[in-house]
Amino acid sequence: MTGRTTTHTAVGIVGGGPAGLMLSHLLSRAGIDSVVIDNRTRTEIENTVRAGILEAGSVRLLVDTGVSDRVHRDGDAHEGIALRFGGASHRIDFAELAGASVWLYPQTDVFTDLADARERDGGDVRFGVRDTQVLDVATDRPGIRYTDAGGAGHEVRCRYLVGADGSRSICRLEVPERLRAHYVREYPFAWFGILAEAPKSAPELVYTHSPRGFALISQRTETVQRMYFQCPPDTDPDTWSDAAIWDELQARVAGPDGFTLTEGPITARTVLRFRSFVAEPMRHGNLLLAGDAAHTVPPTGAKGLNLALADVRVLAEALEQVLRTGDDAALDGYSTRALSRVWKAQHFSYWMTTMLHTLPGGTDFDLRRQLGELESVVGSRAGSAYLAEGYTGWPA
Repeated sequence: MTGRTTTHTAVGIVGGGPAGLMLSHLLSRAGIDSVVIDNRTRTEIENTVRAGILEAGSVRLLVDTGVSDRVHRDGDAHEGIALRFGGASHRIDFAELAGASVWLYPQTDVFTDLADARERDGGDVRFGVRDTQVLDVATDRPGIRYTDAGGAGHEVRCRYLVGADGSRSICRLEVPERLRAHYVREYPFAWFGILAEAPKSAPELVYTHSPRGFALISQRTETVQRMYFQCPPDTDPDTWSDAAIWDELQARVAGPDGFTLTEGPITARTVLRFRSFVAEPMRHGNLLLAGDAAHTVPPTGAKGLNLALADVRVLAEALEQVLRTGDDAALDGYSTRALSRVWKAQHFSYWMTTMLHTLPGGTDFDLRRQLGELESVVGSRAGSAYLAEGYTGWPA
């Protein structure tokens, strides 16, 4: 094609976040070439601050496949969380109940580890492109067309095309409307999130139910902390003073046990809206979806990044098999296998969200019912074990 450079590869991947980079890394280990493209620059992705709780399986995937062991050096292993309600904290012991732990490790660090590994291994990753188009997904040679930062046109032709391009995916819309189903649950609240320069207020995450609304006390480092409180979706974070933010957080965690937060300067603030979403199927011919392109979950259950990594672990295995044997049947089970875990995570995240957040227009009955549910969870080994197993992640 005149004026356009064409690259041929086995797998074309739209989206250079953790899902796309991990898939490219796993395929490379199997001797399968791929090209990854992303509209964002690497710097833009690295400067998008996002929290991260990694399941034990996600940590093993990073370490055992040779991405990096930095999660063990810089991450923080947590063997439980606290459920706080009625002004008291109740610890859920993951190690005892599920024989597992989770790791506090920001998603931006996961991205950096993967980007460094792809660069180290000579991976073909193209950040900062524009005008991305997906081509010919109904054929046996689909493609990606884009313009690079210098204005030159490019085209990637591949055997299989993977949409790992996030919640605003252009790839999932390539599945004909008559053949796809989109399941959506909107939530009538959001999270007001802050980063604060302060020491830790608690050694592990504190999930708080309060008549004033939900709050999450998390950590980032020894000197920088991340915290959230429930707010209306249309909240403007710039209208809140530091003093008002701290007053609200302190009020939500206050109780007879005297628990208080250690305050400090607030360096960043944002309002995070969220919803539940699932696209079915996750395969249409030679087009496959992974990560947020196929599903999103509320952050309450800490499942988003872990689901994306679980998707591409299954997908890499299926692609390796089909490219070795030439039998497309190897891909037939991908959508079913991935969606089985997705729907379990959707239920877990929905359960955690509705148990801990106050509902707009909720009655005294609704509040008391939530407290009864929380008492049932912390007062029952079976209830606590279910939470621990869901939070730390189900077997692959």
